[in-house]
Amino acid sequence: MATKTENVFDIATATQAIARELGLPPKQVQSAVELLDAGNTIPFIARYRKEATGGLDEIALRAIEDALEKAMALAARKTTVLKTIDEQGLLTAALRKQIEQCPDLATLEAIYLPYKPKRRTRATIARERGLAPLAELLLSQSKLGKSKDDVLKAFVDAAKDVPDADAALQGALDIVAEQWSEDAPTRTWMSKHAFSQGRITSSIKRGKKDQAEKFEQYVDHQESANRIPGHRLLAMMRGESEGVLKVGIQLEDSQVLAELKPKLVPNRDFEFRNELLATVEDCYQRLLMPATESTVMQALKEKADEEAIAVFGKNLRELLMSAPAGPRVTIGIDPGFRTGCKVAVVDGTGKFLTNTTIYPTPPKSDTAAAGKALLALIQKHDVELIAIGNGTASRETDSFVGDLIREHKLAVTKVMVSESGASIYSASELASKEFPDLDITVRGAISIARRLQDPLAELVKSDPKSIGVGQYQHDVNQTQLRKCLDRTVESCVNNVGVDLNMASVPLLSYVAGIGPKLAANIVEYRDQNGQFKNRKELGKVPKLGKKAFEQAAGFLRIRGGDEPLDNSAVHPESYPVVSRMAKKLGADSHALVGNASLSQKLQPSEFVDDRFGLPTVADIIAELGKPGRDPRSEFRAVKFDDSVNCMEDLKPGMVLEGVITNVTHFGAFIDIGVHQDGLIHISQLANTFVQDPNEVVAVGDVTKVKVLEIDLPRKRISVTRKF
Repeated sequence: MATKTENVFDIATATQAIARELGLPPKQVQSAVELLDAGNTIPFIARYRKEATGGLDEIALRAIEDALEKAMALAARKTTVLKTIDEQGLLTAALRKQIEQCPDLATLEAIYLPYKPKRRTRATIARERGLAPLAELLLSQSKLGKSKDDVLKAFVDAAKDVPDADAALQGALDIVAEQWSEDAPTRTWMSKHAFSQGRITSSIKRGKKDQAEKFEQYVDHQESANRIPGHRLLAMMRGESEGVLKVGIQLEDSQVLAELKPKLVPNRDFEFRNELLATVEDCYQRLLMPATESTVMQALKEKADEEAIAVFGKNLRELLMSAPAGPRVTIGIDPGFRTGCKVAVVDGTGKFLTNTTIYPTPPKSDTAAAGKALLALIQKHDVELIAIGNGTASRETDSFVGDLIREHKLAVTKVMVSESGASIYSASELASKEFPDLDITVRGAISIARRLQDPLAELVKSDPKSIGVGQYQHDVNQTQLRKCLDRTVESCVNNVGVDLNMASVPLLSYVAGIGPKLAANIVEYRDQNGQFKNRKELGKVPKLGKKAFEQAAGFLRIRGGDEPLDNSAVHPESYPVVSRMAKKLGADSHALVGNASLSQKLQPSEFVDDRFGLPTVADIIAELGKPGRDPRSEFRAVKFDDSVNCMEDLKPGMVLEGVITNVTHFGAFIDIGVHQDGLIHISQLANTFVQDPNEVVAVGDVTKVKVLEIDLPRKRISVTRKF
């Protein structure tokens, strides 16, 4: 009998479940959910609503947000499933209860499978031929009390294309096989068995031996499903997507069947027992095993994706939060052989000043003219930094610049900067709008210079996937990857804070509560009206309302404006608290900003009230002591060995300084200045056991390594930190 269906999502129940799942106090979770539901951003909640959430950090808040989205998606799917089954007239009270209490999407889909609209199958055809009652009789395995022929005779009907007993039996067994394959407990048992006992296998596809070199370690390869590392599974699946490998899961068929048969055919005296035992084998090979393989491979892929995306997010965070060289006049050089080196000069704010092209390397080598041109730019613009892209001709260009600095005893620091993603940014619509009259390569040189000044501000202009700090970023779930990257960038941008009068549209877009459209409006207003004098002026920006101001204001900085507090992380809503603090000390509130000795005299408990609790007051006092303090580390340039310019210059035993460019589950990659990154295997990262490379190194770290092995043909360098 059909029953009424309605949305099964209940926020209170979901909140309690999330609290249990995450091991957090229900009250904190409830507060976080209410704040999120009210349209507050996670950076804002984490920084300015600590009293409400009990001090939950971004990680915990993200976990709550994800769990809430998952619960809502599950509830929506339950509603759809209930409606579909109800429309079929098959929704019983017991089935409804089972669906409503279903804990996860996988279990829900298993319950729904028998009721799911299907493509035309052998079982479907058998049902159309009136063989469902015979199938039910076989499934019941009850003693028949008559011969098999007598049972089957009743279902023979030439008009329904059931010409004889054999056809009737086969059709009914097809229905039995399908029902067994759709039985939720059976599918669950198969999946668990495959996870615990199965082996992931990969082999070369027929006719693809000539393409196997790239995936040579995965030809005729197998390993346990419950132990395979995510990065290896993704590598194997990449081989499959490129049409080179065949990847699947292998089980001990005899062992599985030995356990399945008594489960599915328990009655030893049933007249059709032998036929049913044969059907178990058919069901297993034709239906259950393919479905299990699909389920397990999908689950393993999802887990591998999560691991790879987490690695990508962590590496991206380290890169974005790497030390800025600061607002100093900088030359950016995009090196090249045939087309020369594109040189661009930017001032301390990143504003483009001028550009030229020099040819310090073959084939059009003119070292004297190149040196003269570069020296003139350095002297004319009082250049302090030179950023050299790490692509083609980088080491030769680096050597040339180093010689020039030493020859003329220049007070200039040269730094090798990653070019990853710079070319994509240079050809982007954003770059063409900013520099419509400049060549793409010149835009690249400008970007390289700005990356050195402020990596975060420049790198947000590029697609994070092109920055090159992840594992198999093109093979993982792209929706989840984009979500992770956007969150990472948002977190970093709001953690550092943004100069309202210098920030680009892409950078402002990541500020809490802003987004691309408001960011464009802010920049347009700034271009038309000049620099912002205070945070209040944001209210004049078209379509920037009170909610957006509330979310964004604390993360936006105004240097040299009307209100010193506007250059701090103190939120405008807390300015009255600062006034009370100043009054308590008998000082002007402006004098309190940046005066650590004065702010240290304050007792946080004295300023707590109904609106501002102890955590917020403590944050205000800490910020007053060091307003707008950059959380990023102090800038330090890596010093490459001048005698090592290419792989051929390397020798085992050499100790070289380099910079970590990528961290993976199996180790870390390091740039030692030879165009090809070296690999520090996880076993070579430290003198003690390392379970996770992220525990000992991070992207951007400057460290020394010793060369172990150089494989020129395969362009591989092995190095170690154990010396």
